[in-house]
Amino acid sequence: MVSKSKNIKGKRSNKLELHPRNPHRARYDFGLLADSCPELSSVIQLNQQGNASVDFADPNAVKILNRALLNHFYGVAFWDIPAGYLCPPIPGRADYVHYLADLLADSNHGIIPRGKGVKVLDIGVGANCVYPIIGHQEYGWQFVGSDVNPVAVATCDAIVASNPCLKGAISARLQTQPAKLFEGIWKEKDRFDLTLCNPPFHTSESAMLGESQRKWRGVKGKTATSKPLLNFGGKAAELWCEGGEAGFVSRMIKESAHYGDHCFWFTSLIARQSNLEAIYRALKAAGARQVKTINMAQGQKISRFVAWSFLADDQMDYWKDTYWAH
Repeated sequence: MVSKSKNIKGKRSNKLELHPRNPHRARYDFGLLADSCPELSSVIQLNQQGNASVDFADPNAVKILNRALLNHFYGVAFWDIPAGYLCPPIPGRADYVHYLADLLADSNHGIIPRGKGVKVLDIGVGANCVYPIIGHQEYGWQFVGSDVNPVAVATCDAIVASNPCLKGAISARLQTQPAKLFEGIWKEKDRFDLTLCNPPFHTSESAMLGESQRKWRGVKGKTATSKPLLNFGGKAAELWCEGGEAGFVSRMIKESAHYGDHCFWFTSLIARQSNLEAIYRALKAAGARQVKTINMAQGQKISRFVAWSFLADDQMDYWKDTYWAH
C-alpha cells in the first residue's frame, strides 16, 4: 500500500500543488491559448498520451507558450525577449507572487494590500519582466525591476511601453555595480513593501552545464547533444555566480540591513533546502527581527522562499496604517 501511494504521488501534476489563486492550476487549454495567441498553433503537437502540448525542450515553443499565457491570463498583448535570455515557466512565477500577497495579508488582518500604494522591488528582473507583469495585473502593485544587463533593462522598458495596461506601473533600473544588489538601485526616497528575487542557483557555468546534462540524461536516457541544454534560456548573471544561491542570498541579506527601515519584507526564493542553514546564519548576523520560510510548489519541484524584516511589530503596525489604509 505504501509503495502504491508513492507511485500515485509521483504521477500527480505539480499544478495541483499551486497556490489556490494561481490561474494556472488546471491543465493548459491549448485551444483557448491559441485563440489569444494564434502563433501558438504552429508549435502545438500531440504528446505521448495523445494530448495537445508543446515541445518543452524547444526554446522557441516555450517562448510562444509564455506569450500566449501572458496574453490570455494577464492581458499583455505584446511580449518578446531576445534569444538566449531567461524565459521562465509562468505558473511557478505566479505562485511566488500570490504567496507574497499572502505574506502581506498576514500582517494586515488577512486582507491583501492592493493598488499602487504597494511598492515592490524585483532584484534581477531579467528581460522577461514576468514578476512585475503578474504582480501588477493581479494586485495593482507598482514595480521597480533591477538588472545588471542593459539589454534586459531595455527589453523590460519595451514590454512596458508596448502595453498600455503596464505603463506607469513598472520601471527598470540598470545596476552598474555588479557586486551590489540594492546600492545604486535603491534611491534615497524609495520605500518598498516587498523585495523579491530569484537568485542565480549555480556556482559556475561548468557546474550548471553538468547538472543540465545529468537531468537531460535522466529524462531522455541519452546525452544532451541533440537538444538545447537550456530550454528556458538564461544569461550568465541569471544562472550562476560566485558562491551560488547561498552566497548570493547571504550577500543580499548583509546589504539589506542598510535599508531595513525602508522595507516591510525582503524576500528571496531558495531552490535548495540545504542552503537554508547558511541563510539563517546570515539573517541572524544581520540582525533581522522577523524571519519566515514559506513553502510552495515552484515549477516541477517543491520550493520555498525566505522572508525577513528589520521592523519591530509596532513599526509594522505604523507602516500598514500609514501606507495600506484605505
